[in-house]
Amino acid sequence: MGISLGIVGLPNVGKSTLFNALTSGHAAVSNYPFCTIDPNVAVVNVPDPRLEDYRAFMHSPKSIPATIEFWDIAGLAKNAHKGEGLGNQFLSHIRKVDAILHVVRCFSDPNIVHVDGRVDPVRDIEAINVELILADLAGVEKKLQGAKSSVKTGEKKKVMEHDFYEKMKNHLGAGHPARTLALEYPEEEVFLRDLTLLTVKPVLYVANTAEIPEEQYVSAVKEAAQKEGAGLIVIPARLDVDLKELSPEEQVEYLKALEGEAFAGLPELIQASYKLLGLITFFTANEKEAHAWAIKQGTAAKEAAGKVHTDFEKGFISAEALRHADLPKCKNHAEARDKGILHLEGKGSQVVDGDLVYFHFNL
Repeated sequence: MGISLGIVGLPNVGKSTLFNALTSGHAAVSNYPFCTIDPNVAVVNVPDPRLEDYRAFMHSPKSIPATIEFWDIAGLAKNAHKGEGLGNQFLSHIRKVDAILHVVRCFSDPNIVHVDGRVDPVRDIEAINVELILADLAGVEKKLQGAKSSVKTGEKKKVMEHDFYEKMKNHLGAGHPARTLALEYPEEEVFLRDLTLLTVKPVLYVANTAEIPEEQYVSAVKEAAQKEGAGLIVIPARLDVDLKELSPEEQVEYLKALEGEAFAGLPELIQASYKLLGLITFFTANEKEAHAWAIKQGTAAKEAAGKVHTDFEKGFISAEALRHADLPKCKNHAEARDKGILHLEGKGSQVVDGDLVYFHFNL
């Protein structure tokens, strides 16, 4: 399975509309809070033209793209961290995803109710962040209580653990998400993972705009994202849904009427999500299929082999990599080897984005 992204935000900001725009799904979209209680989940193929290039190169009969899961999570309400508004259930859904798509309402429409009566992107962002931070703070305080008794032993690791929880508590208490806390020691990375915090997850802000973006709202979200080092993408979700209901010719005319406004869609959002998570794509191909795989940038060849099959990693010997840019220089794998354009990769070699990789292993 590919990466998972949780679509979150206040009620009635366009989360389910965005979900439908990205997945061509049919999630319920209604003008009242908590329309979505159980998360709608859709698995979407990651568009990448390089996959078809490698399929044709290897004459594979089929191709299998990388995938991404979108979770349409219900709107968070004030005091969700206390369980109000089904808060505990919603927060548990967020805990399961790899990254957060925080949808922020950036459009004015008197026909769509806003839970706080008026559009204010900064206030909305802070409302969600406060709930996530308070939920994390409650968990850290419990850990800290347990650590206070064990620290009396004087064991170095126990003392470091206690001090880390104390530092995290103060950081969250000051209103900062966990992902912005600078870690000083390798042990702190372990302590952080054990906490399973919500605010440690990477965030991509999605400014949900009208057909013609209202710049004051978009600028406010951009500034907020920059302050916390988060990503930002602008999508008029309702427009994207409407366009999919039109013919290609009608889409062209519609967009012309909007004076050529540039809008982001699924490919751009996935690209931004990959960047946020530090992901790249490598490919495998044979006489049966061509396959795209998403991995963390900097992944070693041996570890990447395990992504394809655990046996490949266990018996890894080496790997041969063909750069996508070198594809026109050869007609097949044998010719690529004869011309010396295959790159031999050892266990510690890092996989390069876009490479077609052949793994050699021995069981």
